[in-house]
Amino acid sequence: MNDPSMSYEKDEAILLQRRNRELTILNEIAKVLNRSVDLDEALRETLARMVSFFELHTGWIWLLHEESGEPYLAAAQHLPPGLANNPERMEGSCYCLDTFRAGDLSGAANVNIITCSRLKKLVSGTEGLRYHASIPLYAQEKKLGVLNVVSADWDELSAEDLRLLYTVGDLLGMAIERIRLYSRSVQLGAAEERNRLAREIHDTLAQGLTAVALQLESADALLEGEAPPERVQRAIQQALQLTRANLDEARRSVLDLRAAPLEGRSLADALAALASSMSDGFGLPVTVRVTGGSRPLPVQVEAGLYRLAQEALQNIVQHARASSASIDLVVTPDGLELTIADDGLGFDPATAPRNRYGLIGMNERARLLGGQMHLHTAPGSGTRVSVRIPWKQ
Repeated sequence: MNDPSMSYEKDEAILLQRRNRELTILNEIAKVLNRSVDLDEALRETLARMVSFFELHTGWIWLLHEESGEPYLAAAQHLPPGLANNPERMEGSCYCLDTFRAGDLSGAANVNIITCSRLKKLVSGTEGLRYHASIPLYAQEKKLGVLNVVSADWDELSAEDLRLLYTVGDLLGMAIERIRLYSRSVQLGAAEERNRLAREIHDTLAQGLTAVALQLESADALLEGEAPPERVQRAIQQALQLTRANLDEARRSVLDLRAAPLEGRSLADALAALASSMSDGFGLPVTVRVTGGSRPLPVQVEAGLYRLAQEALQNIVQHARASSASIDLVVTPDGLELTIADDGLGFDPATAPRNRYGLIGMNERARLLGGQMHLHTAPGSGTRVSVRIPWKQ
């Protein structure tokens, strides 16, 4: 005959073990989210820990763009090959996103295991995966996105695990909103600092130019007075030195403080407008293809990529004699790749003039953005320039 007290103690031990596990998971994820002010880093690390803690196969996070409301893939962990090798299949909406935006994924009871419409469409490359749990991400009533986690055997996820996933979703939602608020405050502070620096630089340049003018006036007066040539030359040399110093200061200031060239547009829209201007102004048809364009990018990255595309198209117009060109931008949770290609003359990189400052500048800009530029060309085979920028891991 079973002893009821022993059964009760066993149940209590199981319950205590489960509670300890839940607290450990929540504590580890909370530590990750609390110490990070970088959204991409917070999402990557949280997703990696969730996949590990719950012994899942893979997972990904959709976020809604703050301005446009369009979904973008913000983070992914161990995507199956059919999705990882084809980023365009992670574009646009799907069943879980549609139901989330319609308000059907609110509440713990609706952290449901559903058939993934993206995996369902694949014939191969799914690694046997078909289902995922969809966890809504909110900041109070504000819709932020959806967390999807995938397992080959859903028997491993208990009702307790699903409720725990929802709690993790709550933590993640609060962290996303906190990091975004922090980012906006930093941007506001940066704008105020730019205005302050602009005033200081204006004063510095004005004083520098005044000094240049004084030296030139002195040289002019010396010439009129038929002073020795050495004195005149000394005044002119001092004016030249001051001019060079002020020119360097002006260039640095412009690079640091000028507004982004996108003029409030998304990078995808700016690239489309650039392509249109090349067609209208130079008769060069340019095709633009963007994957993952809803994902927000740092301002300096957007500006840098736009300048890279602009420089590449100018090179095509000046040198390639091409009949068409293309711009391809692919943005994923791991990084981005910008490719500009043409069907023109091409050239031999080994014999290209060393003073091709356009290519040198593009290479330097790619490095400043934390990426690398690769040039693929040969005589008669057109030219392809690709820039790959990985996100910090």
